[in-house]
Amino acid sequence: MSDNKQPTVEVTAHDLPLHCPQPEAPLWSRHPRVFLDVTKTGEATCPYCSVRYVFQGELPKGHH
Repeated sequence: MSDNKQPTVEVTAHDLPLHCPQPEAPLWSRHPRVFLDVTKTGEATCPYCSVRYVFQGELPKGHH
């Protein structure tokens, strides 16, 4: 049985507002841009490609 799990990407306040795909994603893996909120639960999964984003560190001051 192969392991098809999508990668987990750690993000910080510098990456907010977070969207997928990320700017450095290769062209072949692009899909429509979707913004993801990792600030409420500390993680979010892209509905297109299933990449899981996990927030690390402190939220910026005044972030909504």
